[in-house]
Amino acid sequence: MNHRLGRTAFALLAGLLVAYLSYQWITNPEGRAERALQVNVVAAARTVLNAAIGAGPLEIVDPVAPNRRVGKAYIYREGENWAVSGHYRRGEGDRWHAYLMLLGPDDAVLSLKVQDTDPQLIERAVTNQQLEVRP
Repeated sequence: MNHRLGRTAFALLAGLLVAYLSYQWITNPEGRAERALQVNVVAAARTVLNAAIGAGPLEIVDPVAPNRRVGKAYIYREGENWAVSGHYRRGEGDRWHAYLMLLGPDDAVLSLKVQDTDPQLIERAVTNQQLEVRP
């Protein structure tokens, strides 16, 4: 009898604790503000990537539009800067190319690393210190 009462009391307390912590997590505005900031950074990264690759419209997989079959995409802080990774391709016939971009606090590009074999992009990387192309 004591075991049944103890288990019931434990289950009730554990359930209340989980419900309380879930409520606190859901109603916390800091998480939503951080996510809104991340979405803005990813939007800036998309614009920069389209301009840097310069091959017409790109299909982009990034932290806002993930596709697990293509690969993982991340966004994280590095001090005041943001690192955004993902994949892009120029169309259905092209393979997916990985990229890693470091953006400053004002969304200025500090570096962009891509895995691509496009000769025009490799030529641009010679004159652009922020762009690094690896095959």
